[in-house]
Amino acid sequence: MHTVAVVEDDPSMLQGLNRLLSAHGFRVQTFASAELFIDGIANCEAECLILDVHLGGISGIDLRRQLTSSGSNLPVIFMTAVDNEITRQEALEVGCVAFLRKPFLAKLLVDAINSVV
Repeated sequence: MHTVAVVEDDPSMLQGLNRLLSAHGFRVQTFASAELFIDGIANCEAECLILDVHLGGISGIDLRRQLTSSGSNLPVIFMTAVDNEITRQEALEVGCVAFLRKPFLAKLLVDAINSVV
């Protein structure tokens, strides 16, 4: 069973993603903020990170930068409700395997995860 981590500050979206991914056979570790992910990274067994771009506190883009600078090559799928060229460009520059605009089809997310695990 593949493990994915989800960092999303909207509780209902976080719960929905947990249910969706669990139903597709993934083990899911959820985090309500980038800070909680950083605090729990030692216990995180994820093979893929699903990361909201716009989080309170540390943004998804900044979290990705921190992970990269610490040597992590964990594949990242960014998701955002605010899709603009600047955000998309930043996400591509810091490295992502997919960039999804909310709301997105479940199949797009599952396919992106399956492409890297």
